[in-house]
Amino acid sequence: MYIDGGDPVLGGHGSPPFDDDCLTLNVWTPAVDDARRPVLVWIHGGGFVSGSGSLPIYSGETFARDGDLVVVTLNYRLGPLGYLSFDDGTAAEAQSANLWLTDQLTALRWVRDNIAHFGGDPDTVTVAGQSGGALSTAALAGHPEAQKMFRRAILQSPPFGLHIPTRDEYRERIDAYLESAGVKDVDELRHLPWPRLLEAAGGLYARTVRWGFWPTPFLPVQDDVTLFRHPAETLLHGAAAEVDVLIGWTREEANFNFALDPAYAKSTRAQVVGRIAERFGDRTAADVYDEYARTRPGARPVDVLMDLISDELFRVPCVQLAEARAASGRPVWAFQFDFPTPAHGGRLAAAHCLELPFVFDNFDSWSHAPLVEGIDPVVGDGLAKSMHQAWIAFARTGDPNHPGMPTWGRYLEGDRTTMRFDSVTLPVNDLAGHARRLHGRRVSAS
Repeated sequence: MYIDGGDPVLGGHGSPPFDDDCLTLNVWTPAVDDARRPVLVWIHGGGFVSGSGSLPIYSGETFARDGDLVVVTLNYRLGPLGYLSFDDGTAAEAQSANLWLTDQLTALRWVRDNIAHFGGDPDTVTVAGQSGGALSTAALAGHPEAQKMFRRAILQSPPFGLHIPTRDEYRERIDAYLESAGVKDVDELRHLPWPRLLEAAGGLYARTVRWGFWPTPFLPVQDDVTLFRHPAETLLHGAAAEVDVLIGWTREEANFNFALDPAYAKSTRAQVVGRIAERFGDRTAADVYDEYARTRPGARPVDVLMDLISDELFRVPCVQLAEARAASGRPVWAFQFDFPTPAHGGRLAAAHCLELPFVFDNFDSWSHAPLVEGIDPVVGDGLAKSMHQAWIAFARTGDPNHPGMPTWGRYLEGDRTTMRFDSVTLPVNDLAGHARRLHGRRVSAS
């Protein structure tokens, strides 16, 4: 992300002091009694490197107050502390490929064993997350133990288009990180103070960043111990297929990371066609560029690039999951968040993360964030109430419908109903059809 004098989108996603002793969680409840209320567990995102379940923007107060829910937010290890594993072949080390995931699993165990003391029902748990937190939610659904501890999943902007490396594929990043930290092996690394471990992450970022790709220096690993398949596939198999799913994306996801970067504003058609070729192959790249440009009159090359990234990283794999769930008769509700922010002259549009203050209905906690500047309070409050109540309804019943919004049908093979959240909220048939069809003819993967 382009940063000049601070974060121009979120205004920050966590502030010091940090600590490696971070495995804590927070609980909001309407009352400490035996009412056995539905439970909503929230997992924050942040590109696997930032964020905290203790941030005010993720406060569970509004959900507890408005939905009579017990809400839990959790912290888990990030960056090198949570996403690097140093496997020496022993059984103990084999468990540590995804420390972030085992942290979250531990939190779910705590919820199962203790939430009744806070008025919650351990048998009616919804796990929800956004971005990396949504990918985490799906990964938990594929874990044999975790999938038994929740009934519903809310996936907001999961980056399912990411390649999830195997242990062997991830080795190159681990070696690059050791080099950045200035050590030869894990034994030397263990003697470094944890702030130095975080500083070394900058070197890995520089080694892994690629033009036209969302930067992800740290990634989950398919280790066949805690993560057996790509998180996008977990909700299609075994017990996880029975989990109720609400999934969605924002219309201009990639604007969050690219729209304010002056270097990307200078992108040329040739550069973008070259980037498209990495996804579709050389033979069709120019045609794909023209097809994207056709849907956005006056599109600049950077606009085409952002649409491509939004589709391949978020929208298309989300739609593919909805398609597969629908084909197997499994319940799934889909949404697209279309409401554009006027911030930064409208350049962010309906960017990644913009739906969060609407889902939580807590704009007062976002006053520091440039992302929400200029939003008309009347329009914003109305849309927030509609989304907030839909999430509450889903956590309580497994169905997002409520009296304050149009009927939201399940995503089915026949009509592909997708709720379009905007100043006017309406269900739309096959809202992502253009992206679905375009990427359906892909020649080669990136």
